[in-house]
Amino acid sequence: MSEPLTARETVLSCDALGMVYAEGKLRTPVFDGLHLDVRKGETVAILGASGAGKSTLLHLLGGLDTPTTGEVFVAGQKMSALSDTARGALRNKSLGFIYQFHHLLPEFTAVENVMLPVLLNGTGVADAQARARELLEAVGLGHRLGHKPGELSGGERQRAAVARALVNHPACVLGDEPTGNLDEKTAATVFDLMLGLNREQHTSLVLVTHDRRLARRLDRVLELHDGKLRELEPSEV
Repeated sequence: MSEPLTARETVLSCDALGMVYAEGKLRTPVFDGLHLDVRKGETVAILGASGAGKSTLLHLLGGLDTPTTGEVFVAGQKMSALSDTARGALRNKSLGFIYQFHHLLPEFTAVENVMLPVLLNGTGVADAQARARELLEAVGLGHRLGHKPGELSGGERQRAAVARALVNHPACVLGDEPTGNLDEKTAATVFDLMLGLNREQHTSLVLVTHDRRLARRLDRVLELHDGKLRELEPSEV
């Protein structure tokens, strides 16, 4: 029997989160007072219209931007209380990121790209390479280890990006439209892969998407609208 959701530890959360963009005297609020708890192994979809602030929220949860108000907690640690160096180390260890565009480094091979987050944790080259090879084989790229991004198809590049996001066994993976640049069949394959690895590693997943068909397959679906987060009933998705 699976562990009850209420009994799982919280791996990522925000409290009273607010963001205001300021340019000169112009102040543009994106959202205010958001609260979110993501538990271990949970999958969460965030829906919303373009410009609603979904990517901004994901960047704040990942410690890539600083909120105007409120706090973000990753693995129980308050991000605002950490130095830039400590925040970067926590982000590399506890979070994984998958974007619409793969952001693989073009001069490096697939295995070298996936190794990088492990090396940044201070792991030796041999162990980092072994872990990267294992993940790439798990996503069906065992025959593409030495290929650079330009030699991979769009779906293969995204699968390599999934492997890179999971290589440090993070507490949570944040995905910003990770299948939005793929055709329907390839998107479904990559999404199935993400969910399979999520369940295998018990890694939480927070996914920003426009695709309600994919969102329905996650544990919870939230909508960001007019600066507020609301959990949707299954009939609303």
